[in-house]
Amino acid sequence: MGENRELATAMAELDMSQAELARRVNAETQQLTGKEGSLTDRDIRRYLRAETAWPQHKQRLGLERVLGRPATELGFIPRSRRARQAQAEDPLHRRTFLVAATGTAVAAATPARRSRPGQSDADRLHREYTELLRDDSRLGGARRIENTAVELAARIQSSLAGGGASDRIRRQMYRLASDVTCSAAFAAIDASAPQRARTHLDKALTLAGLARDSETMYRVWDHLMLTSSQRENHAEAAAGAEVMKRSSVARRDPLYASLGHMRHANALARLHQPTESLRALNLAEKAFGRARGEQPSAWISFYSRAEFDALSSYVWTALGEHERAEFGLHRTLAAIPDGMVRNKALYTAHLSLSQARQGELELACATGRRAYGMLLPSSGSQRTTNTIARTRQVIEATGTRAPEVMSWIEESRRWT
Repeated sequence: MGENRELATAMAELDMSQAELARRVNAETQQLTGKEGSLTDRDIRRYLRAETAWPQHKQRLGLERVLGRPATELGFIPRSRRARQAQAEDPLHRRTFLVAATGTAVAAATPARRSRPGQSDADRLHREYTELLRDDSRLGGARRIENTAVELAARIQSSLAGGGASDRIRRQMYRLASDVTCSAAFAAIDASAPQRARTHLDKALTLAGLARDSETMYRVWDHLMLTSSQRENHAEAAAGAEVMKRSSVARRDPLYASLGHMRHANALARLHQPTESLRALNLAEKAFGRARGEQPSAWISFYSRAEFDALSSYVWTALGEHERAEFGLHRTLAAIPDGMVRNKALYTAHLSLSQARQGELELACATGRRAYGMLLPSSGSQRTTNTIARTRQVIEATGTRAPEVMSWIEESRRWT
């Protein structure tokens, strides 16, 4: 029995299961024809075993769109030279193929008759986005999360390409496309790839403008501020936070105002402006108190009391108040939901770092080991492993020769 290694490699690069590939190909078939496809994981297994040398036309197009490369580069072999020529000359194929290795759509299918996108389409795409957020909260910056978000955003935009949508649906879809693209950017941020994140955010900013929605624009600025901070450009981060806290949604909603002040406090602390930083932190606390009891929108619901304490701990760390940072992190870890695996591991790693900076070396080692153990095997949270690496640097700088600590140092090198 043969084996289609090219297809297996393409799936592995996207960390994509057989069932997930079948689902996405079916979704692409629906985009092309208006009818959902019927591909199953059993069909994908036949492709992987090379039992099907040349899939049917619709399945072939779907595979190419999802995996971002021609069928011949996915290990499929045309039945004849005539079939190869037909593929090359097929105008539908030329119109529909997506050719960016990153998963970015550069062309979209335009069937002769295309249904007008409506609320049911927006709801279906939003359900996929909700599923993506659940995966992100568990896995963090896995490349699969980022690529899935890019692919979903491309399909949302493709659904609007034929026109016909009402203004309400069009704005709703552009907002969703921006939110999804921000999710791709945040996955890149968590993977410590700020330049890649900025590329996503440039697109998200355009989509947010088309949505004409202040909350959507706010989220883009929040993530832009994070990329600036990750690149150690704290002056730019402070300027981005200023945009956030002066936005119309921040003037309207104290929760958005609080997050803007919190981001500003972090940037100012890293610019060595402690008085201004503490003033911003105090404003964040007051605004957060006014927001209690209000129902937040889907994205900013992450900004709970547990998250407030965690972000406050970053301010205290930058100001050299490591004991206060540790206190805030303990509060966070006591309150954060178990399902937020990525954040729980990240904040546990920061707790380890704060303990190391206070000279609690053995405790820091134990906490760091616990943080790494929380990460799922397919996690891509480079921020967490980078924090563990900084903990190791702090411990090594002490010159300790304690056997337990030296053992942890060697063990942790394998994690980072």
